[in-house]
Amino acid sequence: MEKLTNFVYFLGIDVGTTSLKVGLYDPQGYQIALDRREYQLNTPGPALVELEPDIYWEALCSAVRQVIQQSTIDSEAVAGFSISSQGETLIPVDKDGFPTRDAIVWLDNRAAEEARLINTHFNIDDIYQTTGQPEVAPTWPACKILWIKRHEPDIFARTYKFLLLEDYLLYRLTGQYVTECGQQTSSLFLDISNQAWWEAMLDFIGLSVDQLGHLMEPGEVVGPLSQQGAESLGLTTKTMAVSGSMDQSVGAVGAGNILPGVVTEATGGALGILVTLEKPTFDPQRRVPCYHHALKNRYCLLPWGQTAGMALRWFRDQFYNLETLVAQESGLDPYDLMTMAARKVTPGSDGLTVLPHLEGAFCPEYNPAARAVFFGATLRHTRAHFVRAILESVAYMLKKNLDLVEGLGVPVKEIRSTGGGARSDLWLQIKADVLQKPIIKVESEETACLGAALMAAVATGYFSSPEAAVSQMVRIRDTLMPGQDFCRAYEQGYAKYLELYERLAPMFN
Repeated sequence: MEKLTNFVYFLGIDVGTTSLKVGLYDPQGYQIALDRREYQLNTPGPALVELEPDIYWEALCSAVRQVIQQSTIDSEAVAGFSISSQGETLIPVDKDGFPTRDAIVWLDNRAAEEARLINTHFNIDDIYQTTGQPEVAPTWPACKILWIKRHEPDIFARTYKFLLLEDYLLYRLTGQYVTECGQQTSSLFLDISNQAWWEAMLDFIGLSVDQLGHLMEPGEVVGPLSQQGAESLGLTTKTMAVSGSMDQSVGAVGAGNILPGVVTEATGGALGILVTLEKPTFDPQRRVPCYHHALKNRYCLLPWGQTAGMALRWFRDQFYNLETLVAQESGLDPYDLMTMAARKVTPGSDGLTVLPHLEGAFCPEYNPAARAVFFGATLRHTRAHFVRAILESVAYMLKKNLDLVEGLGVPVKEIRSTGGGARSDLWLQIKADVLQKPIIKVESEETACLGAALMAAVATGYFSSPEAAVSQMVRIRDTLMPGQDFCRAYEQGYAKYLELYERLAPMFN
């Protein structure tokens, strides 16, 4: 088949926790090809989560090559690419760019003692006002680096650069050591207001600025692929590398969330919420983190809940085994069967209220000890009631966080829904009714890949601005308007949801 060379295309790369995706897009945002590569994390001990860096690299190279092969384009037509990446995964390298140890994945919690040391040395309010992080968690790179210094001094001494995963892949592709503000927000050593390194934290963990990549903003041109990088991907040195950002904020860009007042809610296993801001905004009670956005000179609040779709999956696995088997054998989605039954249940679930905290609570109450609760069950309640009550509980969690955001003086004008939960019109309608705000469903399910491609299209000059790119590349599939018939039922359900947590919180602790 003849290759198409009269068009320009952009690659969006999404490096997730257990898989890597690569999407190829045209300037109208249509997906030409998509490939996914999975990898298995290593857990060599309690709280330890690692992966060989070459596994990320090999997944990237094979996925890009497959996407180009699937499509009918000439490799020279790929104008640029950008990377959406998991945050906090750390890869130290030596002077030749070779890793000095396996990657410490963001999930790794080995640095609990180092987190305590940092928390003891610094005032937590100073940490929050400087970095945007309301707590010191062992997952943050500052804690990981301090752990290496204290427990692996030989590796610390041999390390030339401490890179995040996006930094490492960009180095392999371009030969340049760069990093960007979005990924570094949760490093614990970036001053997000001034977009500069926080020297006090670097001094404490024994790090110099020279041991980090050159700091850029997201969406800036890094440079062309090196000859080696181009050959590895099956592209040419005409393709430009563009700095990306953290997956949540890049996914927000791919959903069209680039202006203040716009909110993205992603209901996957967890509930991720991103609120776009023009300037950093801090909560006096430190209930919500503030990050640099995937766009220049923009920021975002990132409240999130530990369990959302995960709660529904748990209920499916425990109480819908037979239906799941039948659905899978018939090529159906078992969730469709569950929500079909839940649709017949009266809003408010006939008084059944759920706290979905199967693995603790995060925003707006940080409480790892919190647990799930099913309250108000009677003999008349069925499995369908429990399903609907779980759907409603996630909508209540979303409302609680957005109420917090609006309480900080940040307007919530528009909500765009992504993630697996956006496939359910019932769930979207429940959210619209609970929030009494329209819920916008975007067409693309791979918003992180699309967002990365969009950033590359802007940085390489195809579009004059992110707004121009969004108008062309992001499409709306549907808008669900809030209804008025069930306002009273949801007001009562939400009030009960709030009261239930407040009364049980002392018991959790």
